[in-house]
Amino acid sequence: MSYSAEISRTNPTCFLFLVDQSASMAKPFGGEAGKIKAQGVADAINRLLQNLVLKCAKSDGIRDYFHVGVLGYGGRLGPAFGGSLADRQLVPVSEIANTPLRVEQRTRKVDDGAGGLVDQKFKFPVWFEPTAEGKTPMCKAFHLAAQAVSAFIKRFPGCYPPLVLNITDGMATDGNPEPAAAGVRSLTSQDGNVLLFNGHLSSRPEKAVEFPDKDGGLPDDFARLLFRMSSVLPAPLQAAARKEGFRAGPATRGFVFNADLVSVIRFMDIGTKAITAAR
Repeated sequence: MSYSAEISRTNPTCFLFLVDQSASMAKPFGGEAGKIKAQGVADAINRLLQNLVLKCAKSDGIRDYFHVGVLGYGGRLGPAFGGSLADRQLVPVSEIANTPLRVEQRTRKVDDGAGGLVDQKFKFPVWFEPTAEGKTPMCKAFHLAAQAVSAFIKRFPGCYPPLVLNITDGMATDGNPEPAAAGVRSLTSQDGNVLLFNGHLSSRPEKAVEFPDKDGGLPDDFARLLFRMSSVLPAPLQAAARKEGFRAGPATRGFVFNADLVSVIRFMDIGTKAITAAR
Protein backbone atom coordinates (compact mmCIF):
# COMPACT_ATOMS: atom_id res chain seq x y z
CA MET A 1 0.00 0.00 0.00
CA SER A 2 1.18 3.45 -0.89
CA TYR A 3 1.79 5.67 2.16
CA SER A 4 1.43 8.60 -0.20
CA ALA A 5 -1.74 10.42 0.92
CA GLU A 6 -1.37 14.18 1.06
CA ILE A 7 -1.67 15.58 4.58
CA SER A 8 -3.87 18.65 4.86
CA ARG A 9 -6.25 20.36 7.27
CA THR A 10 -9.14 18.37 5.81
CA ASN A 11 -7.14 15.13 5.71
CA PRO A 12 -4.78 15.17 8.72
CA THR A 13 -2.82 12.30 10.18
CA CYS A 14 -1.99 11.51 13.78
CA PHE A 15 0.91 10.63 16.05
CA LEU A 16 0.21 8.70 19.24
CA PHE A 17 2.90 8.16 21.86
CA LEU A 18 2.61 5.27 24.31
CA VAL A 19 4.90 5.99 27.25
CA ASP A 20 5.93 3.50 29.91
CA GLN A 21 5.48 5.33 33.23
CA SER A 22 6.28 2.40 35.52
CA ALA A 23 8.50 2.70 38.59
CA SER A 24 11.62 1.60 36.69
CA MET A 25 11.44 4.78 34.59
CA ALA A 26 12.88 6.59 37.62
CA LYS A 27 16.26 5.01 36.83
CA PRO A 28 18.89 6.86 34.77
CA PHE A 29 19.77 6.02 31.20
CA GLY A 30 22.50 3.43 30.81
CA GLY A 31 22.74 2.75 34.52
CA GLU A 32 24.72 5.98 34.94
CA ALA A 33 24.08 9.06 37.05
CA GLY A 34 22.23 11.80 35.23
CA LYS A 35 18.81 12.45 33.75
CA ILE A 36 16.28 9.74 34.60
CA LYS A 37 14.47 7.97 31.79
CA ALA A 38 11.06 9.48 32.62
CA GLN A 39 12.46 13.02 32.41
CA GLY A 40 14.43 12.33 29.26
CA VAL A 41 11.38 10.94 27.47
CA ALA A 42 9.22 13.85 28.64
CA ASP A 43 11.79 16.35 27.32
CA ALA A 44 12.01 14.50 23.99
CA ILE A 45 8.23 14.45 23.54
CA ASN A 46 7.84 18.11 24.52
CA ARG A 47 10.60 19.02 22.07
CA LEU A 48 8.87 17.08 19.30
CA LEU A 49 5.52 18.70 20.08
CA GLN A 50 7.12 22.12 19.76
CA ASN A 51 8.66 21.12 16.42
CA LEU A 52 5.29 19.89 15.12
CA VAL A 53 3.70 23.19 16.13
CA LEU A 54 6.39 25.10 14.25
CA LYS A 55 5.93 22.92 11.15
CA CYS A 56 2.22 23.79 11.14
CA ALA A 57 2.66 27.53 11.77
CA LYS A 58 1.57 29.64 8.80
CA SER A 59 0.69 33.31 8.31
CA ASP A 60 -2.96 32.56 9.11
CA GLY A 61 -2.17 30.61 12.28
CA ILE A 62 -1.50 26.99 13.23
CA ARG A 63 -2.92 24.61 10.66
CA ASP A 64 -4.23 21.28 11.93
CA TYR A 65 -2.19 18.93 9.75
CA PHE A 66 -1.69 16.63 12.74
CA HIS A 67 -3.58 15.33 15.75
CA VAL A 68 -1.30 14.21 18.57
CA GLY A 69 -1.76 12.20 21.75
CA VAL A 70 0.25 10.80 24.64
CA LEU A 71 -1.02 7.74 26.55
CA GLY A 72 0.85 6.80 29.70
CA TYR A 73 0.88 3.36 31.27
CA GLY A 74 2.16 2.64 34.76
CA GLY A 75 0.42 3.27 38.05
CA ARG A 76 -2.19 5.00 35.90
CA LEU A 77 -3.34 4.14 32.38
CA GLY A 78 -4.71 6.80 30.06
CA PRO A 79 -4.18 10.16 28.36
CA ALA A 80 -1.15 11.92 29.81
CA PHE A 81 -1.45 15.55 28.75
CA GLY A 82 -2.02 17.94 31.64
CA GLY A 83 -4.05 21.08 32.17
CA SER A 84 -6.94 21.79 29.82
CA LEU A 85 -5.88 18.90 27.54
CA ALA A 86 -6.18 16.30 30.33
CA ASP A 87 -8.18 13.15 29.51
CA ARG A 88 -8.04 13.75 25.74
CA GLN A 89 -6.56 10.98 23.62
CA LEU A 90 -5.83 12.92 20.40
CA VAL A 91 -5.64 16.70 20.16
CA PRO A 92 -5.36 18.93 17.04
CA VAL A 93 -1.97 20.59 16.91
CA SER A 94 -3.47 24.10 17.06
CA GLU A 95 -4.92 23.34 20.49
CA ILE A 96 -1.59 21.93 21.61
CA ALA A 97 0.11 25.15 20.48
CA ASN A 98 -2.25 27.29 22.52
CA THR A 99 -2.38 25.30 25.76
CA PRO A 100 0.98 24.29 27.21
CA LEU A 101 1.02 23.58 30.91
CA ARG A 102 3.76 26.18 31.27
CA VAL A 103 6.75 27.64 29.44
CA GLU A 104 10.07 27.09 31.20
CA GLN A 105 13.23 29.10 30.72
CA ARG A 106 16.14 26.74 30.17
CA THR A 107 19.82 27.12 29.36
CA ARG A 108 22.00 25.40 26.75
CA LYS A 109 25.64 25.70 25.69
CA VAL A 110 26.27 27.36 22.30
CA ASP A 111 29.38 28.29 20.32
CA ASP A 112 30.64 31.79 21.20
CA GLY A 113 32.38 32.17 17.84
CA ALA A 114 35.81 32.21 19.45
CA GLY A 115 36.33 28.55 20.19
CA GLY A 116 34.46 28.50 23.48
CA LEU A 117 30.94 27.93 24.77
CA VAL A 118 28.50 30.30 26.43
CA ASP A 119 25.13 29.78 28.08
CA GLN A 120 22.10 30.68 25.99
CA LYS A 121 18.64 30.95 27.53
CA PHE A 122 15.63 29.65 25.61
CA LYS A 123 11.93 29.06 26.18
CA PHE A 124 10.77 25.46 26.47
CA PRO A 125 7.01 24.72 26.42
CA VAL A 126 5.87 21.78 28.54
CA TRP A 127 2.75 19.73 27.78
CA PHE A 128 3.75 16.37 29.24
CA GLU A 129 5.20 15.71 32.71
CA PRO A 130 7.49 12.82 33.74
CA THR A 131 5.94 10.11 35.92
CA ALA A 132 7.39 6.84 37.25
CA GLU A 133 5.29 4.55 39.42
CA GLY A 134 3.55 1.18 39.36
CA LYS A 135 3.79 -1.74 36.96
CA THR A 136 3.84 -1.96 33.13
CA PRO A 137 0.35 -2.64 31.68
CA MET A 138 1.55 -2.57 28.06
CA CYS A 139 -1.20 -4.84 26.71
CA LYS A 140 -3.89 -2.51 28.01
CA ALA A 141 -1.99 0.45 26.54
CA PHE A 142 -2.01 -1.14 23.08
CA HIS A 143 -5.74 -1.85 23.34
CA LEU A 144 -6.38 1.78 24.30
CA ALA A 145 -4.19 2.97 21.44
CA ALA A 146 -6.13 0.80 19.00
CA GLN A 147 -9.39 2.37 20.15
CA ALA A 148 -8.04 5.91 19.74
CA VAL A 149 -6.49 5.30 16.31
CA SER A 150 -9.52 3.38 15.05
CA ALA A 151 -11.78 6.31 15.95
CA PHE A 152 -9.41 8.71 14.15
CA ILE A 153 -9.39 6.57 10.97
CA LYS A 154 -13.18 6.35 11.04
CA ARG A 155 -13.26 10.15 11.06
CA PHE A 156 -10.52 10.54 8.42
CA PRO A 157 -10.60 7.33 6.33
CA GLY A 158 -8.25 8.63 3.63
CA CYS A 159 -5.56 9.78 6.04
CA TYR A 160 -1.85 9.07 5.80
CA PRO A 161 -1.57 6.06 8.15
CA PRO A 162 -1.21 7.06 11.81
CA LEU A 163 2.05 6.39 13.63
CA VAL A 164 2.08 4.88 17.14
CA LEU A 165 5.40 5.12 19.02
CA ASN A 166 5.72 2.91 22.10
CA ILE A 167 8.56 3.80 24.48
CA THR A 168 9.32 1.33 27.27
CA ASP A 169 12.13 0.10 29.49
CA GLY A 170 10.72 -3.25 30.54
CA MET A 171 8.48 -6.21 29.88
CA ALA A 172 4.70 -6.02 30.08
CA THR A 173 3.26 -7.07 33.43
CA ASP A 174 -0.25 -7.79 32.11
CA GLY A 175 0.46 -10.60 29.64
CA ASN A 176 1.97 -11.07 26.19
CA PRO A 177 1.70 -7.75 24.30
CA GLU A 178 2.33 -9.25 20.85
CA PRO A 179 -1.35 -9.92 19.94
CA ALA A 180 -2.40 -6.44 21.09
CA ALA A 181 0.45 -4.88 19.09
CA ALA A 182 -0.66 -6.87 16.04
CA GLY A 183 -4.13 -5.44 16.54
CA VAL A 184 -2.71 -1.91 16.30
CA ARG A 185 -0.75 -2.73 13.13
CA SER A 186 -3.79 -4.36 11.53
CA LEU A 187 -5.73 -1.10 11.53
CA THR A 188 -5.73 0.56 8.14
CA SER A 189 -6.74 3.72 6.38
CA GLN A 190 -7.29 3.86 2.63
CA ASP A 191 -3.57 4.68 2.33
CA GLY A 192 -2.02 1.85 4.35
CA ASN A 193 -1.69 0.08 7.68
CA VAL A 194 -1.05 1.90 10.93
CA LEU A 195 2.66 2.04 11.76
CA LEU A 196 3.91 0.86 15.16
CA PHE A 197 7.41 1.73 16.36
CA ASN A 198 8.89 0.36 19.60
CA GLY A 199 11.76 1.96 21.50
CA HIS A 200 13.48 0.12 24.36
CA LEU A 201 15.17 2.49 26.81
CA SER A 202 18.66 1.86 28.01
CA SER A 203 19.36 0.45 31.44
CA ARG A 204 22.79 -0.79 30.35
CA PRO A 205 25.79 1.02 28.85
CA GLU A 206 25.98 -1.15 25.72
CA LYS A 207 25.66 0.45 22.30
CA ALA A 208 22.10 0.85 21.00
CA VAL A 209 20.76 -1.30 18.15
CA GLU A 210 18.83 1.12 15.95
CA PHE A 211 16.44 0.28 13.10
CA PRO A 212 17.62 -3.32 12.53
CA ASP A 213 16.42 -5.52 9.67
CA LYS A 214 16.76 -8.82 11.57
CA ASP A 215 16.69 -9.98 15.17
CA GLY A 216 19.91 -12.00 15.07
CA GLY A 217 21.98 -9.37 16.86
CA LEU A 218 19.49 -8.78 19.66
CA PRO A 219 20.51 -10.17 23.05
CA ASP A 220 17.31 -11.56 24.59
CA ASP A 221 13.75 -12.72 24.04
CA PHE A 222 12.25 -9.38 25.08
CA ALA A 223 14.27 -7.51 22.47
CA ARG A 224 13.25 -10.01 19.80
CA LEU A 225 9.62 -9.66 20.90
CA LEU A 226 9.71 -5.88 20.49
CA PHE A 227 11.37 -6.32 17.10
CA ARG A 228 8.55 -8.60 15.93
CA MET A 229 5.98 -6.15 17.26
CA SER A 230 7.41 -3.29 15.18
CA SER A 231 6.31 -2.31 11.68
CA VAL A 232 8.53 -2.72 8.65
CA LEU A 233 9.39 0.76 7.42
CA PRO A 234 7.51 1.83 4.29
CA ALA A 235 9.63 3.39 1.53
CA PRO A 236 9.26 7.05 2.67
CA LEU A 237 10.47 6.19 6.18
CA GLN A 238 13.29 4.04 4.81
CA ALA A 239 14.48 7.12 2.91
CA ALA A 240 14.25 9.25 6.07
CA ALA A 241 16.31 6.69 7.99
CA ARG A 242 18.97 6.60 5.26
CA LYS A 243 19.24 10.40 5.41
CA GLU A 244 20.13 10.00 9.09
CA GLY A 245 22.89 7.52 8.26
CA PHE A 246 21.09 4.21 8.79
CA ARG A 247 21.32 1.36 6.26
CA ALA A 248 17.57 1.04 5.93
CA GLY A 249 16.13 -1.42 3.44
CA PRO A 250 12.95 -3.39 2.72
CA ALA A 251 13.20 -5.43 5.95
CA THR A 252 14.14 -2.58 8.33
CA ARG A 253 11.78 -2.17 11.26
CA GLY A 254 10.82 0.80 13.41
CA PHE A 255 12.64 -0.46 16.47
CA VAL A 256 15.46 0.70 18.74
CA PHE A 257 16.96 -1.50 21.46
CA ASN A 258 18.89 -0.24 24.50
CA ALA A 259 18.35 3.38 23.50
CA ASP A 260 20.02 6.26 25.29
CA LEU A 261 18.55 9.76 25.21
CA VAL A 262 20.20 10.62 21.87
CA SER A 263 18.75 7.44 20.35
CA VAL A 264 15.29 8.26 21.70
CA ILE A 265 15.34 11.68 20.03
CA ARG A 266 16.61 10.21 16.76
CA PHE A 267 13.98 7.46 16.97
CA MET A 268 11.18 10.04 17.25
CA ASP A 269 12.62 12.29 14.56
CA ILE A 270 12.89 9.55 11.95
CA GLY A 271 9.39 8.40 12.75
CA THR A 272 7.91 11.82 12.12
CA LYS A 273 10.15 13.46 9.49
CA ALA A 274 8.96 11.55 6.45
CA ILE A 275 5.34 11.87 7.53
CA THR A 276 5.50 15.61 8.15
CA ALA A 277 7.14 15.98 4.75
CA ALA A 278 4.04 14.37 3.19
CA ARG A 279 2.01 17.46 3.88
